[in-house]
Amino acid sequence: MTEAAYVPPKVWKNEAASGGQFSSINRPIAGPTHEKTLPVGEHPFQLYSLATPNGVKVSIMFEELLALGHKDAEYDAWLIRIGEGDQFSSGFVEINPNSKIPALLDRSVEPPVRVFESGSILLYLAEKFKELLPADPAGRTETLNWLFWQMGAAPYLGGGFGHFYAYAPEKIEYAINRFTMEAKRQLDVLDRRLAESDYLAGDTYTIADIAVWSWYGQLALGNVYSAAEFLAAEEYTHVQRWAKEIAKRPAVVRGLRVNRTSGDEDKQVPERHSASDIS
Repeated sequence: MTEAAYVPPKVWKNEAASGGQFSSINRPIAGPTHEKTLPVGEHPFQLYSLATPNGVKVSIMFEELLALGHKDAEYDAWLIRIGEGDQFSSGFVEINPNSKIPALLDRSVEPPVRVFESGSILLYLAEKFKELLPADPAGRTETLNWLFWQMGAAPYLGGGFGHFYAYAPEKIEYAINRFTMEAKRQLDVLDRRLAESDYLAGDTYTIADIAVWSWYGQLALGNVYSAAEFLAAEEYTHVQRWAKEIAKRPAVVRGLRVNRTSGDEDKQVPERHSASDIS
């Protein structure tokens, strides 16, 4: 006997848990759930994050800036356990009213500047330190094209494909097929671009590569959703070349460890307060 098709009500109400890995923290309203002040370290930048594909963008960016010799890019990285609802504390909501990691507080200026959304943080740091963002209008624009492509595309990969393939409480063929098609289309977009140039914006590694690699490079290498085989990711040969090259960068290796609480224990650095924390 087949189940009756779901018929949406005229007005939706949050009357039952949706199930799935993140159902305990999902809710239809914004704002804080509890009072808690965020910790503050001694460095100019305070990062509140977790080593998700969105979170590692910023820790990689900081490690790249430090590798380029910018000592004033030192940062404290505080762990936000999203599964436990840390992002709904009053202190976190003050920095990011959307309650999503990563969030950044720049205390090198007075008054301190809050920066939220990973793309905004990458652009803010690139402009502040004049690194990883070409100065010429064409190069800058191409970099921002791909940075904002990632911002618009990744919800289909994460909230769409990743959710229904890896996290939903039941496997729904229609949803998986729908978002798998889109994930593969996006990989093809990248593969065609990377057939033309070494990096997304041209011959130079930029914040666009950091943003896109953190999602799609890791996906192609099997580090996100364990879906590389399912997506036949090895067929995207130019994406593979680019993904493997970036994965070898020392700053990327270090950045991936920051705020990490899963996987190999020797690669976990839940909090980072100095370079010596990443030995």
